[in-house]
Amino acid sequence: MSDNQNLLAEQRRALILDEVRRRGGVRVNELTRRLNVSDMTVRRDLDALARQGVVEKVHGGAVPVVEASSHEPGFEAKSALELGAKEAIARAAAALVPPGSAIALAGGTTAFALAHHLLDVPDLTVVTNSVRVADVFQSGQRRPGNGHGEATATVVITGGVRTPSETLVGPVADRAIQSLHFDLLFLGVHGISVEAGLSTPNLAEAETNRQFVRSARRVVVIADHTKWGTVGLSSFASLEDVDTLVTDAGIPEVLRAEIAEHLSDLIVAGEPPAENGGPGEM
Repeated sequence: MSDNQNLLAEQRRALILDEVRRRGGVRVNELTRRLNVSDMTVRRDLDALARQGVVEKVHGGAVPVVEASSHEPGFEAKSALELGAKEAIARAAAALVPPGSAIALAGGTTAFALAHHLLDVPDLTVVTNSVRVADVFQSGQRRPGNGHGEATATVVITGGVRTPSETLVGPVADRAIQSLHFDLLFLGVHGISVEAGLSTPNLAEAETNRQFVRSARRVVVIADHTKWGTVGLSSFASLEDVDTLVTDAGIPEVLRAEIAEHLSDLIVAGEPPAENGGPGEM
């Protein structure tokens, strides 16, 4: 974490949050040395992270806010978080979808943002377990300028039991997904880490996500930088199951290096591709 004097504030805070979560706490004087910034800058960063509810300030430093691994925020609560990052990720992910594809969109607010960017991609077949995603396509088919009301996509809704995050899960959803095959799966996550892989606080959602992963030829995880290091109650896939991770520019360099050890295709939305990047990189 040295030579970080020129980091953007959001990148620096992501580094601090990762350090807090890894070590269980940090001191201000340690962060000033490691980040090569002033004491005042570190304290402002800790204030910002505390306002987000991800760290708790203590005398001389900060510790993580321990949230129950089974806690599942509702859709509206998650919708207000990292709006700019989700929009950038959605634009980058939409560029991966060729016309005529059969794709799956699992639930979540980033998938909801992505759905809006897919309305102009012709001849899609979209399988989703998200009530909100299905609504986007239903509304988009009736929007002005959409020909004579022709469908922009064929939408298949899995059915199932509704969760707080407005996704449909459980045996009905699982059986529907098992019988299908997707060119691309776009998967939002509650948490992602090297040790736990992809995880969610909802046990039924974990099983439904496993079925999505098994049915997809290519798995694309769409997750902003704050999801890194978060671990939910149930893991449903390892990093090795992921073909592409689309994230935002808030992901620090040290985390990018760690991700690159496990994933061959990392897309950082809004940044030019690496010179030696793979075919899917932006």
